[in-house]
Amino acid sequence: MSNDGSPPTSPPRPHGLIGYAGGAFDLFHVGHLNILRHAKSRCDYLIAGVVSDDMLELTKGSRPVVPLSERLEIVQHVDYVDEAIAETDEDKLTTWQKHPFDIYFKGDDWKGTERGFRLERAFAEVGVEVVYFPYTVATSSTVLRRALKALSPRELSGSELRESREG
Repeated sequence: MSNDGSPPTSPPRPHGLIGYAGGAFDLFHVGHLNILRHAKSRCDYLIAGVVSDDMLELTKGSRPVVPLSERLEIVQHVDYVDEAIAETDEDKLTTWQKHPFDIYFKGDDWKGTERGFRLERAFAEVGVEVVYFPYTVATSSTVLRRALKALSPRELSGSELRESREG
């Protein structure tokens, strides 16, 4: 109840088309920026779902390099993003129930696959359009993560080594 005795109200839903772009957004790079830019160009209000550390471990088998709280902070400060939320459910319909949207943006690696077809069918039942965007071919968090792992402490300069131990 609010102070005047009336039931609490949720924040007003934004006007226009609401889009949702989910991702790990780990080791944020230009490919992430491109996805968010393209998504915002197709909707009036963009929600970016930042996949939680636990969900990444469950679905991809490894934890992110950058923790969730920092990834949320980074994504929230991208001009194209109106709202950044932690994505904690593997089921995208559960996410939609908690944060309704009209368009779901996804990388085109799902397009034409069985999981892509399942996603499209599930969202079609609730009136959500699925829009696929191409990934930026030259940059990926996976490639960046491999490059970081390839660096051994003896390849780092003394100052870089101190910073990595202090950070």
